[in-house]
Amino acid sequence: MLVRCIALLALCCALPLHAADLRIDTGHGARIWTTGQLLARPDVQKVSIPDDVAFHRAMQYQAVPLRALLPGLAHGERLKFVANDGFSVDIAGDAILNQAGAQAWLAIEDPQHPWPALPGNKGDAGPFYVVWTNPAAAQISSEQWPYQLARIDGTQDIAARFPATAPAASVPVDSPVRRGYAVFQRTCFACHTLNGEGDARLGPDLNIPHSPTEYLSPAMLRAFIRNPQSLRRWPEGRMTGFPTQASLSDADLDAVMAYLTYMAKHRPARLP
Repeated sequence: MLVRCIALLALCCALPLHAADLRIDTGHGARIWTTGQLLARPDVQKVSIPDDVAFHRAMQYQAVPLRALLPGLAHGERLKFVANDGFSVDIAGDAILNQAGAQAWLAIEDPQHPWPALPGNKGDAGPFYVVWTNPAAAQISSEQWPYQLARIDGTQDIAARFPATAPAASVPVDSPVRRGYAVFQRTCFACHTLNGEGDARLGPDLNIPHSPTEYLSPAMLRAFIRNPQSLRRWPEGRMTGFPTQASLSDADLDAVMAYLTYMAKHRPARLP
């Protein structure tokens, strides 16, 4: 019995502590990749990120080109990236297929050499993390670097999937509200729902029961979006904010405010 216990203990110690599975289903055939399978691919290589979005410093990863894991992906398609912590973000297939310099990589955490903890008590970025080289070439925002990744799914346009989040058809195409909706989709919608619709489960709904535009002054809401800790000191808070023009321009911030103000006056009569 003692020998058997020692053998089991040795086996457990030999097993990877953070090995995981990544499920990919873009409509061209579902596939589950294990950590070991990904690290054993012939196209895995070291990728250096000079200014990593999650770690706020230079990082180096074992990674594979993301498009190599997405056979059949076509221009015009959209993908949904879902993380273990409830974060969910849509990324256009065009960005991943971009040939102008930006490239998406799937970084893989090696169980034998785990990544450091994320700053700000945010846990671990593993087991999988989408990172970008030369992201400015495709205007990649900070929200398009999903970590703690669990699955990648093919998806539809957000307005088609979640009609209660969309402005009415009567809103002009060049309206700040429509621009704000577009900005909202690539920033806020990765963590929040609106009118009860959305995939994310990391943050609260931004229109039910009240919009933040109804209980915060415009100046306070702008300051909160730029730096959440400026409104309420909470070291464990997970919202990182958008502190610079590069992360969110003043014009885009104004547009988000216009969209949220509009949606506060246009809640659906029957909520999902």
